Amino acid sequence: MEEKEAMQPTMPLIGDKAPTFKAVTTQGMVNFPQDYKGKWVILFSHPADFTPVCTTEFMAFASMHDEFQALNTELLGLSVDSLHSHIAWLRTIEEKIEFKGMKNLKVRFPLIEDIRMDVSKKYGMIQPSQSNTQAVRAVFVVDPKGIIRTILYYQLSTGRNFDEIKRIILALQKTDAEGVATPADWRPGDDLIVPPASTTEIARKRMEEAEDVDYCLDWFMCLRKDKK
Repeated sequence: MEEKEAMQPTMPLIGDKAPTFKAVTTQGMVNFPQDYKGKWVILFSHPADFTPVCTTEFMAFASMHDEFQALNTELLGLSVDSLHSHIAWLRTIEEKIEFKGMKNLKVRFPLIEDIRMDVSKKYGMIQPSQSNTQAVRAVFVVDPKGIIRTILYYQLSTGRNFDEIKRIILALQKTDAEGVATPADWRPGDDLIVPPASTTEIARKRMEEAEDVDYCLDWFMCLRKDKK
């Protein structure tokens, strides 16, 4: 029993400080999260270079790189392959692969070499029930203060939804900036949820006078329009 428990992967949780590491990447050394202070980061892992699902994912990330940077968000990839493998694979993507109209894509964000799985183990990316030698598809959204704000895990065979990853960044930035919450399927421009009233008096005013809100569905659920 003790041996089984020892083999279970450990991982940081939402609200934790992102575990620190230094690593070699295709863009030089990275000191994480120190090098990204003041920026949002999408730290993600893929099972292996030269595999089809991972190739489509890297093409999607590369095609959206400028969109993420416009949101003060950097991309940082990882797999347990060598730096030489990374470089050869990224060159193949740029020179040979065309998928859904995407082609000639240069991957400009760093890809971490993690042969010893040091980073993967810190972030719970090696999950024995899936593979002992490959990282699962994990996504960690880290905020400008180095705090983990979102964690996504995918089975090896399932490609990620990149519109959703971008939507998560937009939603987190909106809630941080305006002190609101975002409802199901929220998109920029949709109505926003105002935090529940802290006193019965505030709740009454909201219901009767729509104070600081645009409308209430009930005493516990008030919304306002997105003014921006």
